[in-house]
Amino acid sequence: MGKQMLNDLLELISNNKGKFFGALLGFLLGVVILIIGFFKTMFIFICTCIGYTLGSKSYKNINFRELLEKVLPPGGRS
Repeated sequence: MGKQMLNDLLELISNNKGKFFGALLGFLLGVVILIIGFFKTMFIFICTCIGYTLGSKSYKNINFRELLEKVLPPGGRS
């Protein structure tokens, strides 16, 4: 009976992947907000988005120094 229930659950998940992962992401986000707070969670989210953007394929052919020059404001050396 346990194996059949597991197979049924896995089939349900595979047929509804978007709903399952959306619910899981929402649950995890709620837990993280409750544990560490809203602003710390938003900081982690922003850092994750920046990391994803920097690691994406669109920056594959760009030199890291060129990328920093585009992202950071110009400043003089002392």
